[in-house]
Amino acid sequence: MAGKMRAARLYEPGAPFRVDEIDVPEPRPGDVVVRVRACGIVPNMRHIVSGKFWHTLPRMPAIFGLDSAGEVARLGAHVHGFAEGDRVYVNPALACGGCAYCRKGLPAFCDIGALQGYFGFRPGSLALLDKYPYGGFSEYQTAAAANLVKLPDNVTFDQGARFGYLGTVYAALKAGSARAGGSLAILGGTGTLGVHAVLFALGMGLTRIVPLARNRERLDRLKALAPERIAPIVIDGSPLAERVRAATGGMGVDLLLDCLARGTQADMTADALTGLRRGGCAVNIGALSEPVAVNPTWLMTNAMQYRGSNWFTVAEAEEMAELFRAGIVDLSPLESRPFPLDRVNEALAEAGRNHGGFVNIVVRP
Repeated sequence: MAGKMRAARLYEPGAPFRVDEIDVPEPRPGDVVVRVRACGIVPNMRHIVSGKFWHTLPRMPAIFGLDSAGEVARLGAHVHGFAEGDRVYVNPALACGGCAYCRKGLPAFCDIGALQGYFGFRPGSLALLDKYPYGGFSEYQTAAAANLVKLPDNVTFDQGARFGYLGTVYAALKAGSARAGGSLAILGGTGTLGVHAVLFALGMGLTRIVPLARNRERLDRLKALAPERIAPIVIDGSPLAERVRAATGGMGVDLLLDCLARGTQADMTADALTGLRRGGCAVNIGALSEPVAVNPTWLMTNAMQYRGSNWFTVAEAEEMAELFRAGIVDLSPLESRPFPLDRVNEALAEAGRNHGGFVNIVVRP
C-alpha cells in the first residue's frame, strides 16, 4: 500500500503539533491498516503531551490520537475475520502477551502496558509504543487485528471515536454490578464520563439515576432524557449523602460512580460514599488524585466496596456495540464538533474548555 499520508506529529513535549507528509504504513502479518475517519480528543491530552507528568510518552516525533474509528484499508497476511471496508474502532490498549498478568488473561495489568497514540504506563512501555507508533491524528494507522471492534451501521465514525469514554463507563458499571431496577449516583454527572453513564444506565434498566454536578443547566438537560428516572443534585456545598438518600427513599444508592477528575477535592467523594446503601459499591474512574478518607469499620460492618476500574476489553466494546446496534443504549443525545487535521492544535485547545459531556471534539483526518 505504497504512498504518502498526512499526520500530525509532536516534536517535543509542550510544543504545537506539526502536520507532516510521511509514508503510509505497511501492516505486519497480524495487523491491519485502518483509514482513520474520526479520532476523539481526550481533554486530558493537553496535559499528557506537556510531558510534565509521570506518563511514558512515545518517541518524538510522535503521532498521537487515542480513540480512532475508520475503515479497514489493508489486511496483514495472517488476519482473519475482517475484510477491507469494514467499519471499525481501534481499541488502543496494548499489552505484551507474555508477562504474568497477560498469561492470566489480565492484559489491562500488563507489565509494559500502553495506550496506542497516547502514553505508556511504565518505562518498559516504549517497546509497545515503538511497535505501534501510529495514532489517530493521521490518515492511516496500523493496529493489531485483535484490537479491532466492528461498528454497527447505526453508529457513526464520530460516535465510534467516543468508544474510549463509553467503554470506560461500561466496564465500570459492570464492575459495580449495575443491574436493571437498581440505583446509581454519579459524581461529576455532567462531564463526559458522567453523561455516558446516564445513557448506559437508562439502557441497562436502572430505575433511579442521581447525577451530581455543579452546572444546573446541564443537569436539567440530563433530567429531560427521562424525568421520571433521573433525579439530579446540584453540588452547592451542602452535604451530598443526605440528598442522595433522600432521592432514593432514604435507602441510598446501590452504586456510586466517581467521575471526579485530577485536582478535585476528595471531600466530595468521602461525603458521597456514605450515600451508598448497605452492601453498596463505589467505582472510581475519574482519576481523582487526592487521598480519600474512608472509615474501614464502616466498610467492613456494612459490606461496602470501593474499587477502581481502568479501561475496558475488546469483548466489552463488542458488547457495547451490540447494545447500540439494537437501540438499547441511545447515542443520539451526543453531539460532535469536528476539526480537520490541519486544525488539530485548535481542537486540542477546544477540548480543554469545559463544554460538558454531551459535546465531543473530533479530528477528522
